[in-house]
Amino acid sequence: MAKPDLQPARGTHDLIGEEFRRHHHVIDTARRVSALYGFEEWATPIFEDTRVFSRSLGETSDVVSKEMYSFEDRGGDSVTLRPEGTAGACRALVTNGLTQSNLPRKVFYAGPMFRYERPQKGRYRQFHQIGCEVMGAAEPLADAEVIACGWHIQQALGIDQGSVLEINTLGDAASREAYRAALVAYFTASADRLSEESRTRLEKNPLRILDSKDARDRALVAGAPTIEAHLTEAAAAFYAGVKRALDRFGVPYRENPRIVRGLDYYSHTAFEFVTDRLGAQGTVMAGGRYDGLVEEMGGPPTPSVGWAAGVERLSMLLEAAPAAPRPVVVIPVGDAAEAAALDAVQALRRAGLVAEIGYKGNLKRRMERANRLGARAAVIIGDDELAEGVAQLRDLDAGTQERVPLAQLPARLA
Repeated sequence: MAKPDLQPARGTHDLIGEEFRRHHHVIDTARRVSALYGFEEWATPIFEDTRVFSRSLGETSDVVSKEMYSFEDRGGDSVTLRPEGTAGACRALVTNGLTQSNLPRKVFYAGPMFRYERPQKGRYRQFHQIGCEVMGAAEPLADAEVIACGWHIQQALGIDQGSVLEINTLGDAASREAYRAALVAYFTASADRLSEESRTRLEKNPLRILDSKDARDRALVAGAPTIEAHLTEAAAAFYAGVKRALDRFGVPYRENPRIVRGLDYYSHTAFEFVTDRLGAQGTVMAGGRYDGLVEEMGGPPTPSVGWAAGVERLSMLLEAAPAAPRPVVVIPVGDAAEAAALDAVQALRRAGLVAEIGYKGNLKRRMERANRLGARAAVIIGDDELAEGVAQLRDLDAGTQERVPLAQLPARLA
């Protein structure tokens, strides 16, 4: 068979069959668990004014400078397919007038995101994320609870084994200012050994050097100072409060002083759930506190914290795909039985049972289709059955068959 001319665009893929069931299971489980924590689901547009992301991610970030799908629409406005979900949620909080009442807002979201990057295992140009945000809470308990929700979701999916929470603190503004000065002094002494990109970052945002993937930079980063010695008393107390609450929630963690967020509105907690089961792309869930982001969107100061996780990566960690539902197949034999078969199949569906009806073919062909569908049972209605108001109910697992009054089929199959 010749290969079709039209293929999915590079970096995109179809979700069909088992892959879709994995995908749906991840989102459905996250939706259910987050609701137990009081999160309500929001859905924001998949494209926004480009400024929503350039403000939130920073003009010099790799996402903004290299990866965003941005274009001018017919009205001349610059719009961008969303590369992540937090910025849209913060924009929605502001533009819907929700910053002054009923805070904190606990928001869950799920949907497609878009980044122009090199496709690889578990990473696509159109990918999907779930996320939880707590907007309007300044207490360390909010950080711990949003992390606990993410851990609970992983437990509910059965993928918590091998997943490790790594946490760090970015401190408050005074802590970061002192830490930034220490980093500048350290990296300036070895500036000739830094990559060109990190030399630029040294002037603009030295914290981002800590996140460099360049081998030369990594060698220097290994000996760089950590923020712990530069924390103010208040920042140290906040970090201690997060760790105490995580202990009470029963969430295991290890501290990693190299986890950073380079933009100024990030503060205090930064965290990642990592695994060795996905090769080089080991982060499955990541987030932190972003106390200044809502203000960047034009709102009032609104302390917030949250995380996002890639659905594709989470689904790859599932031991097995959820089984496809096994239908009941209703098979009319003869034209006269078709009306009764239609009544029967709708009655089964109204009772909450997955039901199929064979469209054509003799009994043998329709039974073969039932077996291909993995059907649990077959309901056979012919002229004799129709005359008596019954159906032949065949258990396709046990191979047994019984006569059941048509009106009792839903109860019997349930």
